[in-house]
Amino acid sequence: MSKVIKLSILGLAILLAGVSSAWAQNQYIGYVYPAGGQQGTTFPIRLGGQGLLYASGLVVTGEGVSVRLVDYFRVMNNQELSLLRQQLRELQNKKVKAKLSEAMIAKMAWWEFPAPIGPQNGSQAAADSSLPEEEVAKRNLIKRIQMIFAEDERTPAVRSHRELVFAEVTIDPDAKPGRREIRVITKRGISNPLPFYVGQVPEVARKPMKTARKPVLGKEYLAQRKRPPEEEELRINVPCTMNGQIASGEINRYRFHALKGQRLVISVKARALIPYVADAVPGWFQPVLKLTDANGNELAYDDDFRFNPDPVIYFEVPEDGEYVLSITDALFRGRESFVYRITIGELPFVTSIFPLGGRVGQPVKVEVNGWNLEKTKLALPPKDASPGIHMVAATNGKFVSNYVPFALDTLPEAFDKEANDKPSQAQKVKLPVIVNGRVDRPGDWDVFEVDGHAGETIVVEVHARRLGSPLDSFVKVTTADHKVIALNDDHHDAGSGMNTHHADSYLMVKLPANGKYYVHLGDTTQHGGKDYAYRLRISHPRPDFALRVVPSRAIMRSKNAVALTVFALRKDGYTGPIKLAFKDLPEGFQSTGATLGANKSTARIVIKTTLTETEQPVKFTVIGTAKIGNQEVVHEAVPAEDRMQAFLWRHLLPAE
Repeated sequence: MSKVIKLSILGLAILLAGVSSAWAQNQYIGYVYPAGGQQGTTFPIRLGGQGLLYASGLVVTGEGVSVRLVDYFRVMNNQELSLLRQQLRELQNKKVKAKLSEAMIAKMAWWEFPAPIGPQNGSQAAADSSLPEEEVAKRNLIKRIQMIFAEDERTPAVRSHRELVFAEVTIDPDAKPGRREIRVITKRGISNPLPFYVGQVPEVARKPMKTARKPVLGKEYLAQRKRPPEEEELRINVPCTMNGQIASGEINRYRFHALKGQRLVISVKARALIPYVADAVPGWFQPVLKLTDANGNELAYDDDFRFNPDPVIYFEVPEDGEYVLSITDALFRGRESFVYRITIGELPFVTSIFPLGGRVGQPVKVEVNGWNLEKTKLALPPKDASPGIHMVAATNGKFVSNYVPFALDTLPEAFDKEANDKPSQAQKVKLPVIVNGRVDRPGDWDVFEVDGHAGETIVVEVHARRLGSPLDSFVKVTTADHKVIALNDDHHDAGSGMNTHHADSYLMVKLPANGKYYVHLGDTTQHGGKDYAYRLRISHPRPDFALRVVPSRAIMRSKNAVALTVFALRKDGYTGPIKLAFKDLPEGFQSTGATLGANKSTARIVIKTTLTETEQPVKFTVIGTAKIGNQEVVHEAVPAEDRMQAFLWRHLLPAE
């Protein structure tokens, strides 16, 4: 029998297996349910996917979360199911005493079944310790076979969700709240990551969906989940996080009691859990929230939060009483991967900050806007934090708010000064600079004056949507006589994997003559307000690049090789070659590297091994080196997953 070994690589995993490449199916998980839990709790989860045979464990990023594998159900062919039915009949036939082997008795007498998820009707019967081990083993074997049949779906709506992994998660009381990533480890490799959240308030979970059946035209009702009426609505106590899955045509309801004057934040994570769906439009589960009183009168409704498909409702309770919250899909679609988490309570929630960033190593005073932010403090990046986008949150000592992006850069900073709506009122700035500003009102324009020289190239770049601002920017550069020499609305940024509307503007323009030039910034949709913040960079080009390596895990045959794809995200006109290599390869691995040619955006890099097994995980890092001007620039590649949205578009999602 061939030996296999597991190698983990910074969110990337490689397996060495002495088998044919046809055997090496990628490990994939399509959903995890529930997709998180409360600090200080232990709870069951289930994951659906494919290629998970020989599952041996699970892992969650960060500290304070441990996962224990409980069981795995694979997909069986018709012959295997027929034999299993025959075995079940023999075990249940009281006239024929089926004999179990000693090995089977030892295995099944103490078999651990997956703990049920969600509220249960009645209590589970306790095992009778007075029964012989063989009888206990037989009962457990019957129960497990019945569970396999109950979960089996011959005509699934999504074939890549059929294999099931059952596990138990334990979250430490002091585990940092927020987003993590979870993966399944098998003897053949490691799966893609999925988001997994550590929450702060008590949680409830509905009973999980079984694998959805493929609908038949004209008989769609046959594929719908048949759920008892008592499961359609659950009663909860505020604060609470509700976990559920939406089936086709289904509405989930939650009833709770609230007091007059309570300021409730109701926030959903759905698209945040499964960012992209390949075979559905618009490419994700689109949740819709509705809040009613006890009589069914609608009090609040939301189907998104600004440009984010996941809705958020802020509700000031008008009077003591019962309220009902419902969630469904906007198109009444559904399947087991339409997973959601709804959190409700008087919890801090940040809607915007200003400025959206600062200069590395320099103090900055940040205005925080949102709900329930009394006595909260925004935790900014430390002084030694590197340039880039950092996630920050407000805390009141008990609860941590949602996380929002905060950018750090090395350039000098300035603030927008009103009134600067037209060239005659333009605010003078000196290159290079990052201007922190706002489109204060609908129709507002911010205009900045710079001195330019013939043949000089300048870059104008907006960071707003990528930093959580609703601004849909538009920029143009004009001369002193009002001639437009460059303009831009949207600019695609492949490094912004979760972003589908690339609303941030970018342009690079060569100035035709000496003189004054004006940079105009506004909102394409003519909206504005205190939340419409931006960071506007006006500088000479800063040629650079970033790298993504795909996939974040791979399969390698023993004593063989595997190729990875590296994407180059070129910046400010850098078009030169980039040399690719593996950093500090351990003994037993070799790579000749690769070169990402001038103007090229992708290249393949191959790693080979002479090993057949290893006892410890092996860490790999792909680096890229380029000569930019007189400097040698080196960047590490970020492991990522290449994900399809709605049959067509593809996105690179960084992995932790």
